[in-house]
Amino acid sequence: MTKGEAVWRIIPELREYIETNILPLYKAHDTAHGPEHVRVVLENSLALLDGLDVDPNMVYAVAAYHDVGLRVSREEHETVSGQWLWEDKSLERWFTPEQRQTMREAVEDHRASRQEPPRNIYGRIVSEADRDLDPERVVRRMMEYSKAHWPQWSAEEHIARIFDHVRDKYSETGYLHLWLPCPRNEQGLATLREWLRTGELEQRCRKYL
Repeated sequence: MTKGEAVWRIIPELREYIETNILPLYKAHDTAHGPEHVRVVLENSLALLDGLDVDPNMVYAVAAYHDVGLRVSREEHETVSGQWLWEDKSLERWFTPEQRQTMREAVEDHRASRQEPPRNIYGRIVSEADRDLDPERVVRRMMEYSKAHWPQWSAEEHIARIFDHVRDKYSETGYLHLWLPCPRNEQGLATLREWLRTGELEQRCRKYL
């Protein structure tokens, strides 16, 4: 299934409901997890469907709900997001209980720090889409998040935090896993590791101070 075919197959009423009632919730999040982020995850999710036997409506809904729980709890946002999807009675118009349970599990399993593979293919898709390893965008989002949460910090403190985060998450020994083949993410990960090795990461950070 190509991305174009997936978009064509999304139920118009489902798209209208999500556009009207779910995506606006992201306006309450920090910039790094706001409306631009969910749009990117939606786009990335549909772009990953080539050759996969999945329901694009389920993929679309999982991507839309994946971070709504951030408005309640960052530490448990994936659980809250999954619960939000499960309890949204409007989705019963388009999905069976079994489908909604699968979607809930996918949302619950998307977090990058998860060390076990997602329980189903929809979890793998949204996890990979959420990685969005465009190196420049990764650095910008990290800096936006850092400045939003620690505005009192100096430039050097923000940069030091980002270096630590890149080592912990994206280095060869980092906790991030890629659960589906995705050349764009694989290349992006290699670039982030190169920036970390060469020190270029500092210059990339300073662009967003």
